[in-house]
Amino acid sequence: MNRFISPVDSNMVKIPAGKVELRDDRIKKQWQVQVKPFLLAKYVVTVELYYAIMNRALNGNENSNKPVVNISWNDAIIFCNLLSKKAGLKECYSINDGGQIVSCNLDSNGYRLPFEAEWQYACKAGTTGYIYGELKEIAWYNENSSGHIHEVGKKEPNAWGLYDMLGNVWEWCYDLYDEQVYGSYRIFRGGSWAEAARGCGATCRRRSHPTFHIDDLGFRLARSI
Repeated sequence: MNRFISPVDSNMVKIPAGKVELRDDRIKKQWQVQVKPFLLAKYVVTVELYYAIMNRALNGNENSNKPVVNISWNDAIIFCNLLSKKAGLKECYSINDGGQIVSCNLDSNGYRLPFEAEWQYACKAGTTGYIYGELKEIAWYNENSSGHIHEVGKKEPNAWGLYDMLGNVWEWCYDLYDEQVYGSYRIFRGGSWAEAARGCGATCRRRSHPTFHIDDLGFRLARSI
């Protein structure tokens, strides 16, 4: 198992503290968030890593270095806790006997999903535009993906060494989207191989129910420091 956990640790990038402005165009609202230093994975979770930690056998036809998709938000939370346990780290998420995620302990040193503010701050990596480079060079989207998902790390990284922050697969964040209107729906970010260019931007926000599985939605690991 160490052959899977050690690469995870070595591929975590330290993100410095800073501020980020979030926006919700749906309700014409903008707000600033102070981001503390944290660790974020260079790559989204791959099929190989997910299957190894969840003790599943790979299908011979599957490319193990592609992002794992069709993973619900709940699945991602369970994975984070299991990976933390296997790595000897303190689990971030509290899950009750009914299988409901109760809370996230940011004082824990285990793996977790990034918060929306962390994700956007890391995606922009000090830039100010909607995207952090020429889209065709940094992302797989509907104009260059040939209609399918691609292996991680094949496009140019952003200034902080993070790959595929835009395009290829959407990425779950921890946050609720709008609890008063959408209840338990959670945020995902970044665009995908099937998305038009306008959907692959650092500030583009989408939502889904935490139990839903979507074929172009995966996740990326974070850790508190």
